[in-house]
Amino acid sequence: MRRIGAVIAALLLAGAGLGTASSAAAQATACPTGWGSLAKGGPTAGAVPLDDIRTGRHACFDRMVFDVPGGGRSLGYSVKYVHRLYQTASGRYIPVGGGAILDVHIGAPSYDPETGAVTYPGRVGRTLPGVNVSGYRTFRDTRFAGSFEGETQIGLGVRARLPFRVLQLSDRLVIDVAHNWTGSR
Repeated sequence: MRRIGAVIAALLLAGAGLGTASSAAAQATACPTGWGSLAKGGPTAGAVPLDDIRTGRHACFDRMVFDVPGGGRSLGYSVKYVHRLYQTASGRYIPVGGGAILDVHIGAPSYDPETGAVTYPGRVGRTLPGVNVSGYRTFRDTRFAGSFEGETQIGLGVRARLPFRVLQLSDRLVIDVAHNWTGSR
């Protein structure tokens, strides 16, 4: 009888441990939620030039980073979903692949305002130089829409209209687009 009692006790303890481990695993796989998909930002004109644009993949979201050395945390931006991307300066339509399009304006020109020298070599209507989003869960396409009067415009094609956030960090602006609405991986 003692053996049966010991076996039952061991099984109960093991089951309790499994329950704790599975709930801890569930918490570890949860992703941030509550970002929403409404427009974010404000005034965008700036005088500090854009240096680079890069992307990265994370467990819960895809990320686009705009490097603006000297831009600081006061860098202006506007990010919103649009049905079609139109260049601000000319109204020219720029096709962007994906189920939804984020129209990104950042208060940093792709040229040095004092010298006119190019600081970011984007070409209107083309994919972003050095950025390859194939294999990403959320990102589908990128397009350079131009740089005009102190701001640069980018089209970011995503799989669907998904929640996103914008982070202003020292010398860069970060856009994270979630993989889904539920916060699960």
